[in-house]
Amino acid sequence: MAYSAGKTAVITGAGSGIGRALAQQLNREGCALFLSDINAQSLQATVDAFERPEITTQQTVLDVADKAAVYAWASEVEDRTGHVDIVINNAGVALLELVEDCNYDNIEWLMGINYWGVVYGTQAFLPLLRRSEQGHLVNISSIFGVIAVPTQSAYNSAKFAVRGYTEALRQEMAGTNVHVCCVHPGGIRTNIAKAARGGDPAQSADERGKQFEQMARTTPESAAQQIIRAVEKRKKRLLIGKDAKLIDIIQRLFPVSYPRFMLALARPENLGKTP
Repeated sequence: MAYSAGKTAVITGAGSGIGRALAQQLNREGCALFLSDINAQSLQATVDAFERPEITTQQTVLDVADKAAVYAWASEVEDRTGHVDIVINNAGVALLELVEDCNYDNIEWLMGINYWGVVYGTQAFLPLLRRSEQGHLVNISSIFGVIAVPTQSAYNSAKFAVRGYTEALRQEMAGTNVHVCCVHPGGIRTNIAKAARGGDPAQSADERGKQFEQMARTTPESAAQQIIRAVEKRKKRLLIGKDAKLIDIIQRLFPVSYPRFMLALARPENLGKTP
């Protein structure tokens, strides 16, 4: 029997990418689900593809940047179940802008989802995790929460913040019933780049998406499997993908000069090669 069988999980950003893959795998394993996404149609598509429609599932259209809405959702879950076993704060967006050109509205939009959405989701559901026999909180950062790259200052800021917030919480939860894990995916084949704000105006969203896919080496399904295994094994930190693991090593060995190595890895002749 799967570890998640008979448990209850909460997932944000469940309408696509890693969130959808997590929901589908946990449904197969017999885990009751409370799912949210800002896009109702995408969320419904996730549920429509479930192999076990008889397993309890509740859908909520939600903007994770809306504090009151997140807390209202947590209250609804509490009324239904009294506790939750797994919370995965996964929802995220991307922004491509140079610091000199950054639009404050875009920065606030990204931080509202990528950072505050994690904070709201954590603190709204933490009391419900505390009531579980064994609670698991998973916050999705990024390998860009380990290194910084040009045009990603806002995204880097949010993902570094998620890392720091989650690592501090993990220490606070030591010795309690709540296991805390920070996840750092490398390139995952999702629509995040295609849906990003900013970027080269001469490049279409589809072109940007295809370019990203050349570098993305891990499927959402593989990422979901690794996250669920990390929950089972109570891992404190998870790097997803050989690219993420290599970048983490490079950053630790060369904390100042790692950008030179990143430029070499990004060359067209190196894309798609296994590190």
